[in-house]
Amino acid sequence: MRGERSHAAGEALLLRLRRLIARAHAARGERGELLALLDDIETARRGLIRESEAIKDETRQTSVRTTAIGAYLRGAQIGRGRRHN
Repeated sequence: MRGERSHAAGEALLLRLRRLIARAHAARGERGELLALLDDIETARRGLIRESEAIKDETRQTSVRTTAIGAYLRGAQIGRGRRHN
């Protein structure tokens, strides 16, 4: 399921960011280590942006489905002679 996969990917990215923060504290003043760290941070940032976009798309799809289900239910109630809100 997409939701479970997104959650696992998000958790992995957050864990990665925590590790990067720990590395940043340990690398004070070492230029080469700091440059490598910046590259890793940028990679993690891009991953978070990708996951964020996937979650937005999933939320949009869920909203459309919810609207369609509501419309279907209202139509079914009208067909049975029930009042609708």
